[in-house]
Amino acid sequence: MLSFLCIVLLSFSWLGSAQQNNHEGFLQCLPLHSDGSAAISKLIHTPIDSSYTSVLQSTMQNLRFNTTATPKPIVIVTPQNPSHIQAAIICAQKHNLQLRIRSGGHDYEGLSYVARDPFVVVDMTNLREVNVDVETSTAWVQSGATLGEFYYKIGNASRTLAFPAGFCPTVGVGGYISGGGYGGLLRKYGLAADNVIDAQLVDVKGRILDRASMGEDLFWAIRGGGGNTFGVVVAWKVNLVKVDPGVSSGGGGGDEQIGGLDKLLELMQESFPELGLVKEDCREVSWIEFVVFFSGYPPNSSLDVLLNRTPLPILRRSFKAKSDYVREPMPEIAWEGMWEKFFIRINDTEAPTFFMTPYGGRMGQIPESQIPFPHRAGVLFKIHYLIFWDGGDNEVGQRSLSLIRGLYTYLTPYVSKNPREAYVNYRDLDLGTNNQGRRTSYRQARLWGVKYFKNNFDRLVRVKTAADPSNFFRTEQSIPPFTSW
Repeated sequence: MLSFLCIVLLSFSWLGSAQQNNHEGFLQCLPLHSDGSAAISKLIHTPIDSSYTSVLQSTMQNLRFNTTATPKPIVIVTPQNPSHIQAAIICAQKHNLQLRIRSGGHDYEGLSYVARDPFVVVDMTNLREVNVDVETSTAWVQSGATLGEFYYKIGNASRTLAFPAGFCPTVGVGGYISGGGYGGLLRKYGLAADNVIDAQLVDVKGRILDRASMGEDLFWAIRGGGGNTFGVVVAWKVNLVKVDPGVSSGGGGGDEQIGGLDKLLELMQESFPELGLVKEDCREVSWIEFVVFFSGYPPNSSLDVLLNRTPLPILRRSFKAKSDYVREPMPEIAWEGMWEKFFIRINDTEAPTFFMTPYGGRMGQIPESQIPFPHRAGVLFKIHYLIFWDGGDNEVGQRSLSLIRGLYTYLTPYVSKNPREAYVNYRDLDLGTNNQGRRTSYRQARLWGVKYFKNNFDRLVRVKTAADPSNFFRTEQSIPPFTSW
């Protein structure tokens, strides 16, 4: 028994020493592989630095993963140019460290800043430049920009240009587009990723690639195949879309621009006359004012509120989310049973939130294989389940998880099947996870992968196998390379 104890203690001692060596080796490696060695030293944050905690928590959106038990990165790098990203990729591989990429910190399961193995976080917050070209209706936006910062630049450049993305202004562009990205204009213009026309990516070899040099397969994969899988996207070039100066509705799927007030009244009186909607019930605003309002700010707020990278306090709590897609009308009994569940309380838990996003229009016209995001023709609406609580993985949290999982189980008969589809940007580890380490099973990953990507999963695996065969870029739900494991 004594010999066994000594061996165990020596093993733990060796592990700590090895991790320390990896940490020190990584820090020494970074200046050797980046432009301006003095500059990168100011962009490195370790647990002994006074800045470490504030940087780590600065964009940590789900407080469920802000506990003392949550694994922390051994280093946070906040790059200011692509060479710093190149250095982080090269040095992390050399010293056997995982890399997690964070643009806005909104990963629902915290995978952009939490890992089970020793890891480094590359926080993209300093890379948030936006250049809008009104003449060509295009823009370059870096991955560290938030949607709010992107919208602010568009709104100041033109009141007739927009981008079809979401309403949460603190979401980072990088992770958002990597998963597809949807918003109020999806029935008219599709997803954010549908409107990407070029990108700048740093691959596993540290090369800086654009669309032409990365090839169409890899360019296809990064537009909806999920973040932290194929490389680090530094910036995206996107098409901007046309909107009227005044917006009152999302319009249909035709060629006309987004409708104004008169168009809204015409549509509502034709389709829902029983509502009795009249002009006095409506308020016509520009697209950018509409974005500000839906971001939770009062009417007539300055566009400057979109530059705030800190979420409203009501949204920065612990939470759990799930998603579904509905392809057949849900019967009345389903709605009645679901309504009852909203009144269930287990001690001091809160009621779950239930969002429904209508599909159709342009979403039904784009082929499922156009980009990795497959939820297109035939989808009536998407469901977003969400429940909040205060504190981390506490008793209230466990009861809250039980509530939302129960609601998800209840709706099983009424949602899509074979597979039960899910939205990758509403990350849900309940669907399954990869093995720890580089040896990820294709069969195991396919269990969750087909829910997010349907038949596109196998193509994503082929792209991953070519782009990152050693599976350096990985998370608990990243696309694996194809191997016999």
